Parts: sequence; structure tokens; C-alpha cells
Amino acid sequence: MTLPDRDFVAFAQARFDALANYQVTLKSTSAGAETVEVLYAYRKPGFVRMDFIRPHAGATLAFNPESGKVKLWPFGIDTFPRLTLSPDNHMIQSPQGHRVDESNIGALLVDVRELEQHGDTQVVGAGTIGAREAAHVIVTCRPGYRATGVFRYELWFDLSHGLPVKVVSEGESREPIETVLMENLRIDVPDSELRPFA
Repeated sequence: MTLPDRDFVAFAQARFDALANYQVTLKSTSAGAETVEVLYAYRKPGFVRMDFIRPHAGATLAFNPESGKVKLWPFGIDTFPRLTLSPDNHMIQSPQGHRVDESNIGALLVDVRELEQHGDTQVVGAGTIGAREAAHVIVTCRPGYRATGVFRYELWFDLSHGLPVKVVSEGESREPIETVLMENLRIDVPDSELRPFA
């Protein structure tokens, strides 16, 4: 497979900037932590809904950028109890400190682009993630500069829509931080097919 001649990170950023919403199944694996699987939905200007498959099956988080608050239903949406929390509450952050209000693909690309400014970007080649043809790109930081605690990103950008479908982050000693697989990504989903953002 021949890769298009383009800046894959910039192309993904432009694609994210142009979309209205997306839905995806996220699978996150971290060293020493349980795999997290979530049905994730995002709608501009920053609405997020996360329906947990594992762990915490049935729990739902919804972030509203207008209120700046997260609603948590531990046993499923519209069930009792419902908690209203700040997105910086440690109870709802990932083991890596990810916040629900900074969990979208656009926020990831901001971090990747910041690392690019202080390092090197290499297009490794083409690969396949699931059934998707993808461009494999590595962004490595120069020693001594760490923008987000991540020293190196490996990203696989889907060649059909340009967004990442797999991301691996590593620390300065190349220790794995997190691997995120994005499956069944749907972009610009009709409103009638989007789950409500509460």
C-alpha cells in the first residue's frame, strides 16, 4: 500500500476541526491496570458521554461544557444515584490523570503537536489496525523536554478518514504508559443516532 504524501498529524487535526461529532469504542490498556473499555461519544463544542463496558459496567459519565460539570450515574444513565462532579475530581480521572473534559481526539492531537514542536516526527510506513489501513507515525521528544509526561507517541492514522485508530504513549525510558485502540469510529453521526449527552 502506498501512503499519501501528507503531514498525518496536521491532516488529523484539520479533520477533527471539521467534524461535528463522533462515536467510538475505546479500549485502553496501561501497565499494572485493568483494561478499560468504553462506548465514547463526542459532540462539539465539547459534550462527552462515556458508557463503561468494563470495568464498572453500566456506569455513565456525561460532561457538559456549558456547565463545566460531569454527571456520573454509577448504575446507568437516569438511575439513582446521580452525582455532579468537577472534571478534575480524582474519582473520575483515569490512572494516567486523563480528565473527561480533555478526553477527545482533538485534545490528544494538541499534545502530539506540542511534542512535535520539541522533537522529531517519523513516518514509519503503512500497516493494518483491525480491518483499517493506516499510516504508522512516531513522534519522539528531544531529551529534557516533556510536555505531557509523554516522551514518545506511536500513532496509526486511518487512511480513509485521517484520524488516529491506535495510539501508544511511552515515557522517556520507553516504558509503556498507555495503549488506546479506537474501534468502530463513526464521524458526523446523525443526531437521531447519537446517544443523548444528558
